[in-house]
Amino acid sequence: MQTLIRFDRSAEMSSRDHQRTGCPFHDVRSMLRDVGLRPTRQRLALGWLLFQKGDRHITAEILHDEASKARVPVSLATVYNTLHQFTEVGLLREFAVDGSKTYFDTNVHEHHHYFVEGDNEVLDIPGEIGMAEMPDVPEGYEVARVDVIVRLRRKK
Repeated sequence: MQTLIRFDRSAEMSSRDHQRTGCPFHDVRSMLRDVGLRPTRQRLALGWLLFQKGDRHITAEILHDEASKARVPVSLATVYNTLHQFTEVGLLREFAVDGSKTYFDTNVHEHHHYFVEGDNEVLDIPGEIGMAEMPDVPEGYEVARVDVIVRLRRKK
């Protein structure tokens, strides 16, 4: 039996799907307030850096580097804390590659990823993914989410 993993994107509205005003900091401030986070200067600055470029996959180190280049004075620990706070309230989606590399996705709708080995690049997989079948879940547990990461490498 084949299980088709299908996600209805229209049924899921993230808190970042609110109406934009054209003012980046106002939009981020509204986004943070909508999810119950206080819009501190650091959250506003990191939120603006995260969401200004649309859907993307980012690590804490990449965001910290972008913040440094934008002259936003934040520590790497603050970046990690902020990314985890944003994830907890549904503004980001977190997934791990290789167990040690954590990416944060600004597209919080259910979807899966390609990981390009050697380039450390993450791409969204469009559409649905077919699987042979879902494993039986141990008693007392339920499936929270299924993350599929398809590893790619360039042809030689």
